[in-house]
Amino acid sequence: MKTTYRNALCGELNTEFVGQTVKLCGWTDTRRNLGGVLFIDLRDRSGKVQLVVNEEVSANAFAEAEKVRNEYVLCIEGEVVNRDAENVNPKMATGEIEVMVKSLTILDTADTPPIYVEDDDKSNEAVRLKYRYLDLRKPKNQKMLKTRAQVASIARNFLNDEGFLEIETPILGKPTPEGARDFLVPSRVQKGKFFGLPQSPQLFKQILMISGVDRYYQVAKCFRDEDLRQDRQPEFTQIDMEMSFITKDDILPIMENMIAKIFREVRGIELETPFIRMTYQEAMDRFGSDKPDTRFGMELTNISDIVENSEFKVFSGAVKKGGSVRAINAKDAQGRLSKKTIKNLEKFAAIYKAKGLAWIDVSDGEMKSPILKFISEEEKNAIFERMDAEPGDMIFIVADTDEIVCTALGQLRLELAKKLEFDLSGKFNFLWVIDFPLLEYDAEAGRYVAKHHPFTAPLDKDLPLLETDPSQVHADAYDMVVNGVELGGGSIRIHNQDVQEKMFKALGFTMEDAWKQFGFLLEALKYGTPPHGGLAFGLDRLIMMLMDIDNIRDVIAFPKTQNHSCLMTDAPAEAQLDQLIDLGISIDEIL
Repeated sequence: MKTTYRNALCGELNTEFVGQTVKLCGWTDTRRNLGGVLFIDLRDRSGKVQLVVNEEVSANAFAEAEKVRNEYVLCIEGEVVNRDAENVNPKMATGEIEVMVKSLTILDTADTPPIYVEDDDKSNEAVRLKYRYLDLRKPKNQKMLKTRAQVASIARNFLNDEGFLEIETPILGKPTPEGARDFLVPSRVQKGKFFGLPQSPQLFKQILMISGVDRYYQVAKCFRDEDLRQDRQPEFTQIDMEMSFITKDDILPIMENMIAKIFREVRGIELETPFIRMTYQEAMDRFGSDKPDTRFGMELTNISDIVENSEFKVFSGAVKKGGSVRAINAKDAQGRLSKKTIKNLEKFAAIYKAKGLAWIDVSDGEMKSPILKFISEEEKNAIFERMDAEPGDMIFIVADTDEIVCTALGQLRLELAKKLEFDLSGKFNFLWVIDFPLLEYDAEAGRYVAKHHPFTAPLDKDLPLLETDPSQVHADAYDMVVNGVELGGGSIRIHNQDVQEKMFKALGFTMEDAWKQFGFLLEALKYGTPPHGGLAFGLDRLIMMLMDIDNIRDVIAFPKTQNHSCLMTDAPAEAQLDQLIDLGISIDEIL
């Protein structure tokens, strides 16, 4: 880091530098004038160090230092000295030393910042994003940027050693259906036609396998024009990979080893490999989610067989209609959940379409609940035994379709973990979820849609069902899940043109439509395609996990807000009229 301006970084200094003359540059973090002696904390991306400007040591430096205010950019030269024992600051990495300044130059002044450049700044997010360049100066954000760079470097080095080639794929591509909405870019040269920004490099990386690349990766920018949630952005980054002549059993260990290396080098955490593999159906049955958080129990238990003939029609009716009745046991929850909290839990379950939430309070081997008067003694005892109920437990029950029951209870167990304040810190439970349904029926569209994407291969054993019973076909797909978060996902791809055409038919495409949208891939499949598959990790989510951050905007240098705005640059903005004319575009006035 030596340059004309400096020969060291602020945060790197320690007692080994004592007696050395250093040149430092950075921003003024704080200043304190004690009359004749002025203290400045100088900050750069590596950290902070205390400067001492003594009028008796350098009158010129002191006169210049008196002009300094927060966020002024300084260049100083001075000697590193030990602090007196009583002045050592254990809260600073450089707290054992300080720099006695001999010369000080103000490289640039600064207006009073609209936010505090410190980690505990309470400014609202809109202000912080408007002045993102100031927000990024904070130590926690400098650490975030460093961690992103470190993770990308570890991934690249690992994949290079595994024989992968880093290859860039086009940003300007063809708009395609399925998945999220595309961002469109109008063509000036071919008026009336549009490029689509890539939702992922999916088709191009498959083309690369047909091209004989064998192993590909890139740290890829992806775009999806969708409504934003806390963990979504319109543009995001993937660590994207594809391999030829492999099966799922070849891919998963490579990916496990890469993630294990990242966690080892970034967090010092040793992950146990191989990761557990759990089928989609098992995940839904046990945890009510295809991205289960396995750090705690409270698993779903099916009690349909116990209540299928119950006089309580809410339960027996659900079973007769082909649904189910399932329950979770919140151990030792009695007395920790108020009546108001339970009422709110009922409202919470309703968010996930549950028509009701039954509960049973287990006390001294007895059960207390408004529903017990409708349930026989035999049913009570069977539920008691099935749920392993003990005094102090609370049992929550939902009856409805399987999908509603599993989803509602799956979300409820996560909510209860918060309400009961489970200590889950420092735990990282990794697993693979496999054997997803290949298709799911979209009642609104009146057809099947791909659970992942249209190029996912069915399991070989289910291939005959693709034309006769598509709902029963499982995908050769896999998601890596940690602590209830999908970290990455992928699949073995369809490498046979006939199978790909059957997949399009199952999705309701005519072959004319399929060739219109994906003709370049179908054409490529004619010329010898190796078995291939891949996976993509969300880099942003990975950084969130590594840094214990729960907002994706906090791990992206220049994020967008929920309405896709960049508050710093005021993007998106209106285009100039001559630009629209060049593109052959007219815009109706928006009321």
